[in-house]
Amino acid sequence: MEENKNKVHQDQYEKEEAKQFKTAQEVDVESEYSEAQQVRKTLSDEPDTEGTEEKVNIKKEVFSWIRLIIIVIVVVVVVKQFVIVNAIVPTGSMENTIMPDDRLIGFRLAYKIGEPERYDIAIFKYPVDESQVYIKRIIGLPGETVTIEDGKIYIDDSEEPLDESYLKEEWTVKNTGYTFEVPEDCYLMLGDNRNTSVDARCWADEALMDEIAQTEDEAESYQYVSKDKILGKAIVRYWPSIEKLTADELQQTE
Repeated sequence: MEENKNKVHQDQYEKEEAKQFKTAQEVDVESEYSEAQQVRKTLSDEPDTEGTEEKVNIKKEVFSWIRLIIIVIVVVVVVKQFVIVNAIVPTGSMENTIMPDDRLIGFRLAYKIGEPERYDIAIFKYPVDESQVYIKRIIGLPGETVTIEDGKIYIDDSEEPLDESYLKEEWTVKNTGYTFEVPEDCYLMLGDNRNTSVDARCWADEALMDEIAQTEDEAESYQYVSKDKILGKAIVRYWPSIEKLTADELQQTE
């Protein structure tokens, strides 16, 4: 009998111990699970520094390009407005120095820092219609008397005509009987292709035909280009070929 009781007590003890062990295991499992959950939560809460840095770098790159584009646009506008003038030659009036459809760059500041000189190729507003831009060669300077006789140009009654080796061909059209008294601060412009060029020899008649001038005396003022109407000095042809357009040799031999 006593032995049976002891056996019952032993069985109960073992069951209780097993139950406690099982409970302890469950607690350990739950604890480990909770720790794992906490670790995952901590990792998920940490900021993605690499992704953030990448986004910041992309934004910086975009802003740097936008800033560069804005700077380039501003520089181009400023340069075009105040430094250079781009021109396309529409006619053959300056052949063979400049051909139709040639593209030129003129320097706007040339006549801000210096005076126009004889033989310069100038880009200017056409006196009869200032909405049009013309390209001609400066022949007469302020205060000079320019005489055209037999295809030769004489300055202030000089016995020696100008050296005009740039002319396209022998000058036979409207080549004699002209005298121009160039006003102060004005210039006389002629094309290099004299047989076809519509230049100072024609502008007075055009002013009368367009009824801009009412008398011949009034029309004479349209023969000249005032300095403030000169947009720039043509310095280079950049298309279809690159070529310097200044006439340094002619200016030195004058």
